[in-house]
Amino acid sequence: MVTTTTTSLPSAPQKILTLPHSESLALSIRAKALVFNDPQSEQLLRQVEQVGASHATALLIGETGTGKELVARHIHACSQRGGPFVAVNCGAFSESLIDAELFGHESGAFTGASHARAGWFETAHGGTLFLDEIGDMPLALQVKLLRVLQERQVVRLGARQPIPVDVRLIAATNVDLTEAVQAGRFRADLFYRLHVAVLHLPPLRERPGDILPLARHFADIYRRKLGLNAAAGGSGFSAAAEQALLAYGWPGNIRELENVIHYAMIVCRRDTVEREDLRLPHGASAAAAGGEARPPAGDPFGAIQHALRQLLDRKQPELYEALEALVVRTAFEHCGENQGRTARELGISRNILRAQLKRFGLLGERLILPVD
Repeated sequence: MVTTTTTSLPSAPQKILTLPHSESLALSIRAKALVFNDPQSEQLLRQVEQVGASHATALLIGETGTGKELVARHIHACSQRGGPFVAVNCGAFSESLIDAELFGHESGAFTGASHARAGWFETAHGGTLFLDEIGDMPLALQVKLLRVLQERQVVRLGARQPIPVDVRLIAATNVDLTEAVQAGRFRADLFYRLHVAVLHLPPLRERPGDILPLARHFADIYRRKLGLNAAAGGSGFSAAAEQALLAYGWPGNIRELENVIHYAMIVCRRDTVEREDLRLPHGASAAAAGGEARPPAGDPFGAIQHALRQLLDRKQPELYEALEALVVRTAFEHCGENQGRTARELGISRNILRAQLKRFGLLGERLILPVD
C-alpha cells in the first residue's frame, strides 16, 4: 500500500504519497514521494481518486520520475480492492523471460523450469497489476495481454488449461503510444483497450508549487538518515537556495530532486541549506542569481547546449570523456538497464553499447527494481 501522510508545510496541510518503506529502498529511477501542492497536482489528485473509485483500466502517461507508480498505488488504495498491488517493469525483463513472468509456467515448459510457477497476473488476483513501461512490451506479448484483458483468464507456458483471474490493470508509459501505434510498435487494439481512464502526470518543471514541499520532505528524510539534528543541517533552505531550486528545469523530475537534496544534506554544515550546497548545473545557479537566462523548458537540446557552454567556460578536464560516460549511464538507467532498448534509444549497435558499458564500468551494476 502507498503511505499517505498529512503534514504541515509553510502554506497548508498537504497530502504526501510515499512508497512503503521508501527510506530502505535501493536507489532507482523511481519517484519515492509525491505531493499535491501545485494547482495542477491538486487537479491530478482529484482525477486519481475519481478513477480509483471505479474499476476501470487506467493508463498513466508521464516522464520517468514523475511518480507514476505512486499514483498507481493510490488508485489501488482508493479502489478498496482486497487483493495485493503488484508492480512489474516491462522494460526490466528480456523478451524470453517476460512471458513466463507475466503469465506463469508449468514444470518443464522451458530449460530451467524445474517446477511450476504462478505469473504476476495470478499473484495480483483480487487486486491490481501495475505494468510500467508498457510501451516496451514485445508485440507477441501484446497479443497475449489483450487476450487476458478480454477473457479474464491466463494460460501458463506449457499448459492448456486457463486460469481465471480477477485483476485491475493499470499501465504506464513515458512514450507516446499514439506514435508507437502509427510506427507499428504497439497494437492499436491493445491501445484502445488501455485507453479508458487516462491520466497525464505533468513533469516537475510544470508544477513548481510542488518543488519546495518535496525538497523539505526529502531534507527531513535525509536529516534523520544522516543522524543530523535540527540545529545542524536541518530542513531549512535559504532564499537563494529556494530560488535556485525553482529556477532549475528538473529533467530527472522527482528522483533528481531527491538526489540533489540528499547531496545537499551531506555537505551542508550550517543550519540552512545554501545555494552552493545544491549540486545543480552551473547554468541553473547562474540563472537563479540573475545571470545568463536559461533556454525554454521545452527546448532540451538548447538546454544541453547551454550547459555545455558553461562547462567549456569552466575548462572542465576531460570533458568529452565525461559527457560520453554521462550519456551512456543516463540512457542505461532510463531504459531500466535493458541493453537492447538502450542501444535502440541511442541509435547504436548493441556491440558498441556493450563496449561502452564495459569501458565505463557499468556492466555488472544492476538497478534493483523491487516488486511488491
